[in-house]
Formats: sequence, structure tokens, C-alpha cells
Amino acid sequence: MTSSQVAEGNAATVSGSTAVPFRLEVVVIPVADFDRAKAFYTGLGWRVDAEADLGDGYRLMQLTPPGSNASIIFGTQVTAAQPGSFDGLLLVVDNIDEARNALLAQGVEVSEAFHDARGGPIGGFQIGDEGRAPGHDPQGRSYATYASFHDSEGNRWLLQEITERLPGRV
Repeated sequence: MTSSQVAEGNAATVSGSTAVPFRLEVVVIPVADFDRAKAFYTGLGWRVDAEADLGDGYRLMQLTPPGSNASIIFGTQVTAAQPGSFDGLLLVVDNIDEARNALLAQGVEVSEAFHDARGGPIGGFQIGDEGRAPGHDPQGRSYATYASFHDSEGNRWLLQEITERLPGRV
């Protein structure tokens, strides 16, 4: 996909009509232990947007990372996905080293910075452990340097350093 195709893909049209906005608002993540997950995410300083306990074992919490327009929801009886099964939840950061240090200061185990050994026009996209090359992207490209960590439930998050946005992105 070219950068112009990426930019054009930001607006959805239906039969030539006006663009219909589709905004990612919330991602539901699977957890095994509600209280442990709550302590983990609130310990990171994520804003609690809502919490509900409707009885019969149903509990829900919505939190938003600092500076994000999208939130996460987790709870009991909220998703059928297996706890810890998510791999590649992405948090965009301006500076990977500052973000790593902030997480480390909160007691979170965070990988060293890495980049995708395959390269690619924007550095590739790296999920999992294979194909990682140590250190920052050697060309210093935006979108090409990562670090990763797991939440208290085993879900893997990626930090991606973006210093200059692709066309059409803000």
C-alpha cells in the first residue's frame, strides 16, 4: 500500500456520498483477574472513565491512556477471548526511550528498543519476537522503532515511536 493509498483510506465513502467517519473508540481486552488488571492500569496513571459492578459476577472498567482518544475496556463476563491472548496492542509514543523509562519507573518490565530486521518503507510492523533487531531503527525513521511489555494478564502491548506522521494522519 502506498502512502497515498493510506491517506485515501482514512475516509470511507458509500457510493460517492459524503465520507462517513469511523473512529476507533474502545478496545476490549481479556483479563483473568479484574482487580489485578485494575491495579496494573491505574498504576500506569490511566484515567478511569467508568466502572460497573452489576452483580452476578459481571464487572467492567473503562480506562484511557494519557493523551489517547481511544480507551480499553476489560472485565468479567465482558469478552469470550482468552485472558492474555492479545498480542500487539499498540501505543504510539513520541519518544521510545522516555516511554520505556516511564513504564520502568512504574515497575513494568519493558523490552529494550528494537526494530524490524526486514526494514520496509516505514520500518515494517513487528508482532511477536521473531525478526526483531536490537536497538532503534538505524535510519531513525518514524514508525520503525518499538518496545514491548505485557500487562498483568499477559496481553502484549507494543510501543511504537512516531515522530512524523504519514500523510493524512494527525
